[in-house]
Amino acid sequence: MGLFELLLLLLIAGICGSIGQSIAGYSRGGCIVSIVIGFIGALLGSWLSAELNLPELLNVNIGGNPFPILWSIIGSVIFVVIVGILTKGK
Repeated sequence: MGLFELLLLLLIAGICGSIGQSIAGYSRGGCIVSIVIGFIGALLGSWLSAELNLPELLNVNIGGNPFPILWSIIGSVIFVVIVGILTKGK
């Protein structure tokens, strides 16, 4: 994977993370936090789809590696909601 593919992957993860934060209604941090949330959402969403035997939808191949757009957004929403619940009381 080259530099261009890495930057494109970071951009897509950031967009998915920010969409997840917008849907959940809880936003903490900036661009780097959105990228991290996008990657965590991709891991969580892919795991969830595998456990529920659901198909991988809207995969984008970047440098030969698939990135699940839809499951990244769904996983980001779940992760942000959990983080929001855990940090609201503090």
